[in-house]
This record gives sequence, structure tokens and C-alpha cells, in this order.
Amino acid sequence: MYTQKIAITFENHKQNVQKMAKIEEIQDIVVQTRRDILRMVHKVNSGHPGGSLGCTEFLVTLYNELMDLNDGFDMDGIGEDLFFLSNGHISPVFYSVLARKGYFDVDELNTFRLIDSRLQGHPTTHEGLPGVRIASGSLGQGMSVAIGAAQAKKLNNDPKLVYSLHGDGELQEGQNWEAIMYASGKKVDNLIATIDLNGQQIDGSTDTVLPMGDLKAKFEAFDWEVLEIKEGNDVQAILNGMQEAKNKTGKGKPVCVLLHTVMGNGVDFMMHTHAWHGKAPSDEQLATALEQNAETLGDY
Repeated sequence: MYTQKIAITFENHKQNVQKMAKIEEIQDIVVQTRRDILRMVHKVNSGHPGGSLGCTEFLVTLYNELMDLNDGFDMDGIGEDLFFLSNGHISPVFYSVLARKGYFDVDELNTFRLIDSRLQGHPTTHEGLPGVRIASGSLGQGMSVAIGAAQAKKLNNDPKLVYSLHGDGELQEGQNWEAIMYASGKKVDNLIATIDLNGQQIDGSTDTVLPMGDLKAKFEAFDWEVLEIKEGNDVQAILNGMQEAKNKTGKGKPVCVLLHTVMGNGVDFMMHTHAWHGKAPSDEQLATALEQNAETLGDY
């Protein structure tokens, strides 16, 4: 009995060490991704750093731990989890995550927003960039696409999940609510839609521009399963919350995750304000921001 207890204790310790190592690995990618975002936007003096920085922990964790992905990339995505970015203006974080995951060469990040680059300001499919499944320039459309993909998986008896990401200000678009109503009505229960709840949009706070009230109550009124990740910039909280979301799939209802994030997270002068929604840092500001995010995996 005593030997058994020692063995169990050792195994638990081993598992804890492995979890800590994984979180450290993810955190290294997070910091390097922040550097990528800042350098991309600064080089062309154009882009959206605020929301990109706010979603960095989420997207890095999603692609490096949570999603079941095939090797390589094809548009059919059969037998693997799918992700759809609806708020396409946060393309810098999406491109960095895809590159660091190996979808294309990291050096290509150096072409962000340049003429003839595959890395346009908003992702587009006609550029043929691996990892990009939809064009997402106009807001409000990603929910409908994700639902369609989820239904296609059901028709094909594909048990994998569909994930999507949406801005909170984006929910002011009416098409979302038609899609949200449809998803529950058709029992699209292989979908996890995450809302980046940072309370900011291009013209100010969401409460100032157009208050949306209690989003949890709204989604529940549309008959969705809803959970919240209060610490949306914490890797462990994301892992815990998204695992809970996965556990809620397959039970007759689509799943919504309300992810509470901080716009501009990781760069002190960009945090908690809409001012950096679509503004590039100056040379001096870039230097300060990079000092706060020391190189971990190597700059492109």
C-alpha cells in the first residue's frame, strides 16, 4: 500500500512537471508572437496591434495545445478541427501563430501588408496562404461560415470540432444573431464560438458606441451553452476553460465562450484603451514594447 502511494505521488508529480513545462513552452510562443505583431505593424506603419495582442494567449494555446490538427494543410480539413477567424483585422496575431506553427515560413512575416504579399491586412483565400480558410474583412460573417463548416462535418460523419473567434464589437452586426439563432435551432453542437470580450472597438468602448448588455444572458436566451474565461490572457485559465467547452460539445447545443481579455495585453502603454485598435507604434514606442517582451524563439 505504501509503495502504491509513493508510485501515485510520483506519477502526479511527473504530470504536474509536464504541465508546467507545456505552459512555459506556450508562454515562450506567446511572447515571441507579441514581438512578431509589433514588428509587423511597425514596419508598414499599418495594422491592428491592440486586438492582436489581446488574443495572443488564446490563439497560441488553441493552435499549440487544444486543436486536433492534421499535418500539412488542405481546404477540406477532413478529420481535423477547424478554426475560422471572423474579426479579420487581427490578422497579425493569426499570421504569426500560423507561421510559428509551421504552416508557412516565419520569414514571410516580413512581407506583412506589402504589395503582392500573401499576408494582406485582412486574410484572404485567393492569396493561397496555408491556414486561411475564409476571407474575413467585413465583420459579422464568420459565425455563419463556422456553422456551415460544422454542419458539413456532421453530414460527413466527421467527429472533429469547429472553432471560431469573434470581436465583442462585431456582435453589433445583425447577421450574427440570425446565425446564433440558426445554430441552436439546428443543434449545431460541434461548434465552439469564442467572443473576445475586451470592451473596446475602433471608436471607443463598446458600452459607449453601442451597449450590448448581458451577452451571457443573450446567448443563453438563444439556447446556447455558455461559459466564461475571466482571465482570458492567462494560459492555464484558457486551457481549463476551453477543455470545459470541449466537454460541453455533442450535447445538442452550440457552445459559446466569453473570453475576457485586455486589448493591447503585454505592452503597458497599449493596454485598456481603444487607441491602439488600429495604430502602429513609432520607433521609440516599438523599442519600449520589445523591451517588455524579450526575444524567446528568435525574430524573423
